This record gives sequence, C-alpha cells and structure tokens, in this order.
Amino acid sequence: MTAGSQWELPPELCCRPMAFVALTGLDVVFNAVHRAIWDAFCANRRADRVPISFKVLPGDHEYPKCRTKRTSYEWYIPKGILKTGWMNKHLNLVPALVVLFYELDWDDPQWKEKQSECATKVEIVRTSLQSRNTKVAVVLIQKKTPLPPGEDMVASERAATLCNACDLSGKSLFVLPHTDHLVGYIIRLENAFYEHAQTYYYTEIRRVKSHKEFLNKTTHQLLFVRHQFKIAFFSELKQDTQNALKYYRTAYGLIHELRAHETNMLEIKTMAGFINYKICRLCFQHNTPLDAIAQFRKHIDLCKKKVGCAELAFEHAAWMSKQFQSFGELFDEAIKLGLTAIQTQNPGFYYQQAACYSQDRKLQAQQLCQAEAAHPSSEPVDNQTGGLDFYGQRPWRQGHQSIDPPDAEKERTGILALQIKERDVPHSELIIALLSNAVAQFKKYKCPRMKSHLMVQMGEEYYHAKDYTKALKLLDYVMCDYRTERWGGLLTAILTTALRCAFLMASVKDYIIYCMELLGRASTLKEEQKSRIERNFIRVLTNEVPDPEPECDASSIAAARSLWSDRMALAGSNELTVEVQDYIPFIQCKARFQSPSFHVDQPIQLQVFLRADTPHPLSFSKLAVSLSNQEYNQWCVLESSALDDMNLLPGKPKCFTFSFVAQTEDVGKKIEMTSIEVMLGSDSGRCVFVSWRGAGGDAVSTHEALQASRSSRRWARSMEACQELDWDMLTMQHSTMIISRVPQISVQLSHHPPALINEMYCIRLIVQSQEPCTAKDVKLTAGLKPGQDANLGMTTYVTLDGSKVCDDSPPALLTDVPVGDLNPGEMLQRCVYVKSVSTGARVFLLHVSYSVDTAVEGRQVVCRCHKDETVTIETVVPFEVSTKFVSTKFEPMDRVAVDIPFLLMADVLSTSPWPLQLEASSLQLLSVTSSSPPLKSQLQGVVLQTGECASECFCLQCPPPLTSSSSVATGHYLISWRRKSDSEDAPLIQTTVTLPDIILEDVPLYIHADVPSFGRVRESLSVRYHMENRTALVQEVEMAVEPSDAFMFSGLKQVRVRILPGCDHHMLYNFYPLTAGYQTLPQLSISLPRCPPTNTHTLRRFLPQRIFVKPQGRQLDDASIAAA
Repeated sequence: MTAGSQWELPPELCCRPMAFVALTGLDVVFNAVHRAIWDAFCANRRADRVPISFKVLPGDHEYPKCRTKRTSYEWYIPKGILKTGWMNKHLNLVPALVVLFYELDWDDPQWKEKQSECATKVEIVRTSLQSRNTKVAVVLIQKKTPLPPGEDMVASERAATLCNACDLSGKSLFVLPHTDHLVGYIIRLENAFYEHAQTYYYTEIRRVKSHKEFLNKTTHQLLFVRHQFKIAFFSELKQDTQNALKYYRTAYGLIHELRAHETNMLEIKTMAGFINYKICRLCFQHNTPLDAIAQFRKHIDLCKKKVGCAELAFEHAAWMSKQFQSFGELFDEAIKLGLTAIQTQNPGFYYQQAACYSQDRKLQAQQLCQAEAAHPSSEPVDNQTGGLDFYGQRPWRQGHQSIDPPDAEKERTGILALQIKERDVPHSELIIALLSNAVAQFKKYKCPRMKSHLMVQMGEEYYHAKDYTKALKLLDYVMCDYRTERWGGLLTAILTTALRCAFLMASVKDYIIYCMELLGRASTLKEEQKSRIERNFIRVLTNEVPDPEPECDASSIAAARSLWSDRMALAGSNELTVEVQDYIPFIQCKARFQSPSFHVDQPIQLQVFLRADTPHPLSFSKLAVSLSNQEYNQWCVLESSALDDMNLLPGKPKCFTFSFVAQTEDVGKKIEMTSIEVMLGSDSGRCVFVSWRGAGGDAVSTHEALQASRSSRRWARSMEACQELDWDMLTMQHSTMIISRVPQISVQLSHHPPALINEMYCIRLIVQSQEPCTAKDVKLTAGLKPGQDANLGMTTYVTLDGSKVCDDSPPALLTDVPVGDLNPGEMLQRCVYVKSVSTGARVFLLHVSYSVDTAVEGRQVVCRCHKDETVTIETVVPFEVSTKFVSTKFEPMDRVAVDIPFLLMADVLSTSPWPLQLEASSLQLLSVTSSSPPLKSQLQGVVLQTGECASECFCLQCPPPLTSSSSVATGHYLISWRRKSDSEDAPLIQTTVTLPDIILEDVPLYIHADVPSFGRVRESLSVRYHMENRTALVQEVEMAVEPSDAFMFSGLKQVRVRILPGCDHHMLYNFYPLTAGYQTLPQLSISLPRCPPTNTHTLRRFLPQRIFVKPQGRQLDDASIAAA
C-alpha cells in the first residue's frame, strides 16, 4: 500500500451491501436466449426492484473454502479484529443463493436423461459450496407458457420427481417461460430469490450470535467487536438497516473498550473509522443528519488524541484528515439526495478540517522524515492491503497483539521505511484537492469570506508545490476582496507571497504591481522591508535583476535569476502600463476641474494632485491627462524639464495645474477626464506608466472619501493647518460642462393671461442689447417648450402673423427665425401669436441667440450667446353655449314632429375674465330648415362681461327624413367674437358649436287652432280648430269638447268626421268667458279609431291650453287713453 492511498476506505466498505446471488448454467456469449435472460436481470434496473447483486458463474466454479467449525474458544487467542477479505468475500465471492438454469420442458421426450443431468449439475454445485449454508435453486427455461397451477397434472408429477432427484424443496424449483413477458417473469423470480437470500443471511446472523456463549472478556475482546461487526454487515445484506445500525453502534462502543497501546493503536483507529463510517452513512440514509453529526463529533473526540507512535505522528494526521473527508463526502451525497444544509453546517467545514489535518501531516512529515538514508529494505512495506491479514496492522508484525513489538530492529526498519515513503507523498496536491472541495461548498452556500480564506491557503499550497502561475491566479483573485474590505494585514501577507511567486516566475509586470502595493498605504510592512522592496523596484526600472525575496526556495532562486536576465535582455519590452484603479499603489492621484462648468469665454482650469506613500522621495518623468476631446490633450502634458518639479516627497501632496481654452463647438457638451498617466523610469531603462481611470482614485479611495466626510476633525483644524493641502478633503471632479457665454441682453415679455381657446393670443417680446459690440445673426425661437405632453403640441400653433386667424399648419415651436443684427443699446420688438385649441397650462419658451466676437487669453473667439425666457400661460374657455329645443308654446320637447315648426333656444354664458364682443352668429343646418326668412343676428354688437349671458331664438322645421333613421343631425351654431380690448382690425375668432341631434316622430293628425291673444269676460271668443290628415288613409276623427267652469261655448259638443288623405277640416267654436285671469280653455277629447296607438294627449299637444281673460270694464275713448 502506497503512502498516498493507505488511508483510502476500502470499496467494499463504501458500497451499498446487496445480497449476492450466483447464476449458473447460462451461456451469455453464444446462446441468445440466455443472453436475453441475463440482460433482463442486470440491464436498466430501476430503484423499485429488489437489491440483489447478480453474477454469472460456471457450474463447477470453486467457491471459497469453509473453515472447520470451531467447537471451543478456550485456548484461542485472536490475531486481529477483522480480516481484510471478509467483506469482499460475502459481497462478491460467497453467494447467498446459487441458481442453476436448465432448459427443460415438461413434455420433453428425453425427460429421464435430462432429469438425471440436472440432478448431476445440482450435486456439482453443492460439492463446490463445501458445506456452506448457501441455498440452491433450479430454474427451468421452457419454451411454452405454463398452465395455471393444478391444471397440468403432468407438470405437477414431473416437478415433484425432479425435486426428489435434485434433493430440492418445492419452493426452490422455478419455471421461466421464454415469451414476450420475460421481464415480468424475471421480476417475479427476483422476488423469490430475495426471500431465499434473506433466509440465508438470517441463518448467518444466528450462527455468529451462537459464538457469544463461548467467549470471555479477558482474551476475546477483539472477537466481541468482530462478531458485532459481522452481524451488522449481514443485517445490511439482509436490508435490515435499523438492526444494522444498532449492531454497528454496539461494535463502536466495544472497540473503544479495548486496551490501546502503540502496537494496536492503528488497528483500533482503522476499525473505529470503518464502523463510524457505517454508522454515519446509515444515519444519513435514515434521514437523521443530526445523529450522524453527533456520532462523528463523538468519534473525533475519542480518537483525536490516539496518536500512536510518535515517529509516525503524520499517520495520525493523515487518518484524521481522511475521517473528515469521508464524512464530508457522506454529507454531500446526502444533500444531493434531498437533505438541506445551511451556512453554518455544510460539507465545506469538514473538507476544510480535512485540509487542516493534511497540512499538519505535511509539517510533521517535514519534521520527521528529514533523514536522507537509503531505503533499508523493501520487505517491511512490500505487503500491501491484499497481503495483510487484518485491517490496520503493520506488515512486519501481522497478528501480533502484545504491547511490545516482537522484533525491535524490524520495528525500527519498518518505521524508517514508512517515513521514507511519506517523503514521496504529494502533500500539496492532497491539500489543494480538499481545499478546492471546501471552496466549492462555501461558494454554494454563499460564505464569501470562508471561500476567500481557503483560496488563500490554496494559493500558498500552489506556491509550495512550485506551481507559481496557479498560485498567482488564485491570490490575485482573492486580493480584490481584501482590498475593498481594507484588511491591511491580510493583504500584506498575501502580497508578500504573490511577490515571491512573481520573482520566481520572473513576471516583470506582476512584480512591479506587487512592489507598488507593498510600498503603498495599505501595506503593514516595516520601514526597512519597504526600503528593500523600493530598492528592488528601482533596480527593475533601471533594467537590473532584483535581489531575491526572503524565504524563497533556495533551489529555485538560480533559475529565477536566469529568467530575469532573459527578460532584461529582451528588446521592445521596456514599456509597461499598469492600470491601478483595482490596486492600492504607492502613488495616490486625485484630479478635478476647478468648477463643474465653464463659460466658453473662460479658460478651463484643471488640477492634478499626487502624493507618494514611499519611504523615500519619488521622482517621475512625465504627467499626462487624457480628456474625452483628444484635441485638448496637448495642453495637459507635463514633462521633466526641472528635476525639482517632478519629485514627490513622502506623504506630501503636490498640485499640478493645467489650463486650456474650450472650442465653441463644445458648447453644451461635457468634457471628461478619461485617464491620468504618470511615467516612472526613463527611456534608457524601463518605463512604467501608472494609469488611473477618470479623475484618479484606486480600490479604496471611495471608502476613504466616505470616512473623511463623516469625520469631524476637519471642522477643528487650525488656520495654520489649513494652509497645507489636506489630502482627505480633496474631492475629485472628473467632468465639467462647457456652457455658452453669459448674454448681455435684456429680454422682456408683455401679455395678458389667461389665453382663450382659438384666439390669437399675443406675446410681445422686447429685446435690448447691452453688449459692447454688435450682436450679429440674432435669431428667435418661440413656441411651446419641448418636453411637455405630446397632446399639447398637437393643439398649439405659433405664428408671427397676427393679421388673420391661423389654421392647423403652423408648428408649435418656431425655430431660428432670423431677426438681423442688434447694435449696442438698440431695442427690438416682436409679437408672437399663439393659438390654443384646448384648455390647460402651457409653458412657452422664447429663446434669443446671437453671435459676438470676444478675446480669451489673447485668442479671438466667436461666441454664440443665448438667453431664454419661459412663461406659463393658462388657456381657458371663453364662453359656454347651451342649446335646447322647445315647441312654439316654449314647452320643452324630447321629440320633434315632421313638418311642424319648433324653436331652437341658444344661451351664451361668458366665462372669460375679459369682456367679449360678439360680432355675429348663424346656423349651419343639415337636415333641418328654417321656417322663417333670414334675419340679422340677435347677438351682433353684444358685449358680455364675466358671468353675463346672451340668448337668441330660431324657428325651425324638420322635413320628412330621407332614411328610416329616427335621429337626424341638426347642424352647427357659429359665433364670431373677439376681445373687447382688441383693435377693430384684429381678426375675428369663430367658434363652432355642434347642435344636438333630434328624434323625429310621425303625427297622423295635425291639429292647431286660431285663438285670439286674449278674451274679455262675457264677450264672445271665436276659436277655429284646423285638423290635417297626414296619412295615406281616410281618417275618422271623433272629437268632443269637455265642459269647463270658466267658459260657456256654442258649437258641436261631440262630432265624428272623415278627413281624406292630405286634406284638412275646420271646426269653429264660440267661447264665452265667465271669469277673468289666466283660464284653461275647454279641452278637446280626440280619438282616431283607425290609429289606436295615438292618444288624445299626443294629438292635442299642439293646441293652446290657456288664455288670458280680461275683466269686463267700460269702453275708453281715445282721449282717456292718451291721458293714461
């Protein structure tokens, strides 16, 4: 057994024990039927099938010999706890059941001969088993499907005969028809085989238990452990995991009752590890993870101090490491099967602890295995696991249980051989594999700091394994977290290891970066260490080989020096760019524009602050700032002209100022710093460009700025301290905006809000120049300010022409309307007209721009200036128009009769805060006609104050409709108006009001009356009724006059007449008023027998209902009337 694999758990311990059944009599190579049967047994086994391990063996296969049964243990001294081959023997060598397959049909003509042959094969199997308790069964492969039991008498008789010949019970003979349902028959056979196997393992358990009465606790302590383990293992094979767990626990308790000494310590720990593995596995299988964890902790507590031989202490560390690794694997396997883990309890902790013990093993091996003596003899360690009789024993003293070793010389030789073999173990590989597993678990359960901690250990192991590339990759990945979280001590330790890797690899760029960080403010190195690193850094800049780092592997330094010499000799590789925004270098940089914005006629001021954290002054060769507009870069470069100006004192900030003039094309644009570069070294040696993105800053600048802003010390500084630059208080301003020159013009607006819908609202603009020179190319932009609701832009129109009401063609914003030049002191006036067709608040922009010549630092610049004025104007409704339809009696109507006059009443209510002058009104009729000749507008010249109302009336008549629709459109009501304050030549605004639709109805009989305007008491009053037939049928009209207390009348009280189509009929009545005042006329009761739906109310609604009756008085002559 090699030192690396010595601690691996045997596979027979780690697998799931399953009943072993041997199949004989199958030729799976040349017989297709037998091959199909074998495939049905072993191919695509689902989880619901019984746990059986099948193996095809020849009929004369030799099984392991059975030892002679011991009758007494009185003088027996056990040589060990568990033999190395026992588990494998019962898993793969000794079957619980041997099944003989034989092709034989019940009606076979050669029945006798084949029966004898089958019996012979059964006897051969029994002989090869050599008195073991293994069961034997026979399966007859038949071509026909058997009849149900009891129906085939021949089959029953021959089955009984065959059982007698083979000495089998009836339960051990099976029939397997080779039909389409082969898999179903195989599954039934498996279940029967499983029952036989259960019986076998139950018998074995009873056999082992029967030995207990022969044992004593003085000399047979090992046997107690062995027997309990065997019972538990057989219980597992029997799939009785609950009892298996019970017996394993008993065995574990017994093994720790053994007397432990150096010679048997390894055997006790080995078996304790085996049993603990079984207990934990079964606990996870039973879904009791807390029991598994408790057992493992107990196991570790009991065994962690059982080191054994001090010269082989590394073996104990290796064994402990394997215990944690095995439990971690069990834990991980249980999680994959559905167990839930948490951050504080997951497999990563066990892998981590396994790695820690592997590291202890490595250290102990380095201490104990330093001898360079040759291997004394290969004999003590040549016996591998297969050659050991018992688990955990030494190859040179197997079976020895006494306290003292039998041969001291051989003991020393064996220990020395193990130490020499331990030197060849790849410890770093083992540690890295365990740490990698732990990192994967902590990453899965979101434990970032544990992951980073273990990755550092992995990097260090790669360093010890001399795999510097992987070590740097891991360490560089982890350093990002430690930088941002500002773990100075941890970062320094990691950087030190990384610097060694970079030196041994001769990686120039990495070496420079790590030197810069170790010299920076995050480093916790002492001054002398920083000075040494600074000297090495300068040597690299001057193209010299640096001195080796302390604690570097002495055997690798020579190779590293050779690599460095090759690097220095290479041409074209003397320039390096280091972007330090993710590092903490020894130079800090902050830059800012002196203002967030500059006018185009002002020089742009930019400051760069540098501070060195090195122990000695630092000089640089060049400082350059790159801007988003590269044309400015030429003004932001500083090269070494005077050596004093390019030196940085330790901890003292230094300011460098740049100035340039912006281009007029950049007005309204943002200028940003893209990078800042400081060149270290010279062209004669090696140039290192230290580059910062934006306005400077590194990995921790943001945290430091936040901490400085929260600190209260800045308020308590003295005036003397304020004279010096305070680095923490310096803020970065990485961008500035170029804005236009300050305009020297005045813009005034004059208007009268609010605006009215559809009117040409006038905004008067007055511009006066205060420039010292002529303002050229003056342009006006006026209209709706961009960025508002899109609906406002569709309902707003702006024009400069106020002579007429604009249509929908003008835009909502007039842009760049040329106005001309403006001399100093000159005044300019313009009127902007706005038409709004919807209500709401609108923000209007009036933008005046112009060009002017000016000088900036001796350069002539044409500046484009502008001034904006915004005004919010509310648009309101000027008036509200309400219309209604009434009858000629001024009664409200919901329906209009065809060809019968009716009235349209229009009311105009002013809601404007300004007086309105109404100039005209008219109707645009569609389906309705006017029943009166065209008249002058009744609203012409009317002036409405706020809240006043004007009304007018139209008499209309609706002709018969051309369609069958009962609802027709009336038309529009047009009103022309303006503000009272507007001039006479101002355009009139026309407002269109859509009239409501009317509902038509047909009246079969139209009745109206000629009635005087008034009557007089006791004077006759003539009333003539006109009845017009408007149908195509002859109408019979029944009419009666209802009596009234206020009138007497003469005429037909009740009459029945016929009226031809399109004709009319007249009825004359004389009414005699009896009382004065408003009196109700006698009502007519009218009915049309040929039009039953028409009622009296419908027919007489066109008749007058009341009349005013004057009192009777004396006759007045003309003189008295004139006097009155």
